[in-house]
Amino acid sequence: MEVETADKNSQAKLEQQVSPLKKIILVASIAAGVQFGWALQLSLLTPYVQLLGVPHTWAAFIWLCGPISGLLVQPIVGYHSDRCTSRFGRRRPFIASGSALVAVAVFLIGYAADLGHLTGDSLEKATKPRAVSIFVVGFWILDVANNMLQGPCRALLADISGSDPKKMRTANALFAFFMAVGNVLGYAAGAYNNLHRMFPFTMTKACDIYCANLKSCFFLSIALLIILTVLALTNVKETTANVAQPDEPEEESATTSKVPFFGQMIGAFKELKRPMLVLLLVTCLNWIAWFPFLLFDTDWMGKEVYGGQVGKGQLYDLGVRVGSLGLLLNSVVLGFMSLGIELLGRWVGGVKRLWAIVNFLLAVCLAMTVLITKLAEASRHGHGGVEPPPPPASVKAGALSLFAVLGIPLAVTYSIPFALASIFSSDSGAGQGLSLGVLNLAIVLPQMFVSVVSGPWDALFGGGNLPAFVAGAVAAIVSGILALFMLPSPPPDLPSNKNARAAVVAFH
Repeated sequence: MEVETADKNSQAKLEQQVSPLKKIILVASIAAGVQFGWALQLSLLTPYVQLLGVPHTWAAFIWLCGPISGLLVQPIVGYHSDRCTSRFGRRRPFIASGSALVAVAVFLIGYAADLGHLTGDSLEKATKPRAVSIFVVGFWILDVANNMLQGPCRALLADISGSDPKKMRTANALFAFFMAVGNVLGYAAGAYNNLHRMFPFTMTKACDIYCANLKSCFFLSIALLIILTVLALTNVKETTANVAQPDEPEEESATTSKVPFFGQMIGAFKELKRPMLVLLLVTCLNWIAWFPFLLFDTDWMGKEVYGGQVGKGQLYDLGVRVGSLGLLLNSVVLGFMSLGIELLGRWVGGVKRLWAIVNFLLAVCLAMTVLITKLAEASRHGHGGVEPPPPPASVKAGALSLFAVLGIPLAVTYSIPFALASIFSSDSGAGQGLSLGVLNLAIVLPQMFVSVVSGPWDALFGGGNLPAFVAGAVAAIVSGILALFMLPSPPPDLPSNKNARAAVVAFH
């Protein structure tokens, strides 16, 4: 018994050597590994799916995998991570499992063309059904794994932050910063066309240079994610004995007792107060605005700005690569903006006012895609059936500037809603994991809506991506108005004294 007590004391002393801020940084850094792979999805996978033979109108349905998995996985994982009694902690087992699943999923996605050809796909046919099926399976697993990672990571950050709103905002801002770091790495890798030379075995009969580069990027993303996860989980420990179960009513309904997760979800929604409900609505509209652009940004560059066609000529591939460069610039701005959210929030009079302002900025940027597209089309006028030259430098500079400016509202989208959710729900019956899972519903439901509607909506207006972008601009304006006039301000920060610091140290 004395030996066991001594071991616990030595472990506690070892834990205290890592400060709360360092723990926040280590946990938040996992976002860089997750976002590396996500950036590759956003910049390269929509063109890759079309190269496998899936038309643009149906490509959006592939992206339903993410929202559907997020709809189910993140609340379930959040619920069980709040109640996990593993000796390794509440959140850490889910983070480790998510990282392992990412590696499996990335292998399936990268080798979809090879496995499809091995199982009977013809290289001569435009559509490769087996490769598409393998890709979709891998994509489902990847999105499930990402949700297993991000929810517990943000919940662990909330645990470390204690009840301090300022620390919660700082933790989520650092999470957004490391997302930007992962974006920079992912988009830089996506824009580099000779990465496959590092892994010569990626070039096969069924996998051309574009596909080989995608494989190589995924290999690097797996290595980064595993390294960051191991560093975080070995340095940030959770004490199982201190895990407090969320309060539950003494008399549970029949539904709650038979199906505890769904009963808890229903209970969580019933207990939501006005601040959280308004937050969910603002977040929902915000993601209706964001998702069309995040889904088709590089496709917009390849088709509308550069005037290319998938699989024909060089213009489309060139536009996609320039779009990846734009996303790289976007991520650089995202990183700097993430570090300045606290300062800007104080300067404009609060984080809710900052969120409203950047929503209006998002609407302006989405509307500007129409102007850039029209200028690009005018520069191609008169070339007939000959493949036109790339757009002039002014159009390219305008498009790249648009990508960069969008990093400002994106930093707020990745940070403030999650911080507000942790603050608003800190005194509710649900745990942080389940509360963040409820917020995730306001993100994935709009994504499902956009994924289903964007293809037919664009086709209704003659194809292309502009109709969805314009609809997103309208949603951003409404989101900004609601954030400005209906979203309550968060409570004031805790005083910086010994008692406040003790509340944070108690986590250890």
